[in-house]
Amino acid sequence: MTLKTKRTTKKHLMVFSGRAHPALAEEVVAGLGIELVPTQAYEFANSETYVRYEESVRGSDAFVIQSHTAPINEWLMEHLIMVDALKRASAKRITVVMPFYGYARQDKKHRGREPISARLVADMFKTAGADRLITVDLHADQIQGFFDGPVDHLFAQPILATYVKEKYGDQDLAVVSPDAGRIKVAERWSSRLNGAPLAFIHKTHRTGQPNETVANRVVGDVRGRICVLVDDMIDTGGTIVHAAEALARDGAAGVVIAATHPILSGPAVDRLKNSAVTEIVVSNTLPIPEEKRFDKLTCLSIAPLLSQAIKEVFEDGSVTKMFDGQA
Repeated sequence: MTLKTKRTTKKHLMVFSGRAHPALAEEVVAGLGIELVPTQAYEFANSETYVRYEESVRGSDAFVIQSHTAPINEWLMEHLIMVDALKRASAKRITVVMPFYGYARQDKKHRGREPISARLVADMFKTAGADRLITVDLHADQIQGFFDGPVDHLFAQPILATYVKEKYGDQDLAVVSPDAGRIKVAERWSSRLNGAPLAFIHKTHRTGQPNETVANRVVGDVRGRICVLVDDMIDTGGTIVHAAEALARDGAAGVVIAATHPILSGPAVDRLKNSAVTEIVVSNTLPIPEEKRFDKLTCLSIAPLLSQAIKEVFEDGSVTKMFDGQA
């Protein structure tokens, strides 16, 4: 008589990093108590990207970390190729970890004949072989619906708000949204800052001129208060600096900017350095080169949040519980 034994397989966590922001990936795996999988990655003479993993990934629960920083097209393509390589090497499940989701601002059509590039990005990752996405502070919540699979939307607010509360919590604060569309985000900030009053900037976009807005007026009472100006990203810095100037004109005692993604394109650093802003608090979802660091800039690490999210997904736990329903 032959006894048949049931075969069991042990889950195997493997974490991979692209070349866009290796320092963040190293922090993430340190929090998990493991190491990044050794990976070859380089360009051919015609700029095509090549990727190969130096260990077997068969049957693994794979997490691929890449921040979509400039040049976004280069790192986005590398990210897709890494996913494709895992799929073809028989990884059991592939989770794309994108701390900053490239093309997130192109989430809908404002005018005729425009693309919805955020949807295209989601489609490309699904085609490449991704089963799941983990991202931080999407520019628009509906992007979660663009991907045909689970999307874990993480929030940097607890990290940023804790810092702001510890440093400025003993002063009269106001939470300011840079536009009417992000009032809900400002409300969540207010609840974390002991019910600080809300205000927002009424602004208009200049049609046909990317990254340019006009800060018209402040709606709400900010006089004599330290204003916490909250947004998801700082790109060229024009919008946020104009908003800070509007707050100063309305009698704000000071302005602290809190934003998750420090894109810091073009004139952003000069604009922020030369503004009346007291402090700019950001996370490290994107790399900040040394030449873009300055005294007013404070960068907080998002790595513990990503490590915990990866752990929850790997162990089939709950990512939602990380935010206690408050995010």
